[in-house]
Amino acid sequence: MDFRTPLAKACGLGSAKAGTSHWWMQRVSAAALIPLSFRLIVFLDLCLTGPYQQTVGWLAVPFNTVCIIAWIVAAFYHAALGLQVVIEDYVAADGVKIVGVWAVNLAFGFMALAALIAVFRIILIG
Repeated sequence: MDFRTPLAKACGLGSAKAGTSHWWMQRVSAAALIPLSFRLIVFLDLCLTGPYQQTVGWLAVPFNTVCIIAWIVAAFYHAALGLQVVIEDYVAADGVKIVGVWAVNLAFGFMALAALIAVFRIILIG
């Protein structure tokens, strides 16, 4: 049984509206993080056990650099999406909700930018 009005059916408006793309992006970023996390584990192991020059050399390999950069982008994006859902679900006031989502997105954007700058500084300066 369908409880939508004929106008809502014609416009394609449902309860989710734009939530479906948000849901899919969480799943896509989570799926991307699975193989990328293996490269991150190798990198972190090398950081903890290997000498600095060996770690820089490993990170200077283009495939490893791309994997770490992709992990940074996917992880911060996935975390921002997840916290946005928590804020939207548990914050009642609309104004606080909007400011909270903006603050989370800005904070994770700055953290991702800082992590990317750090990776590029390591690669370029060595």
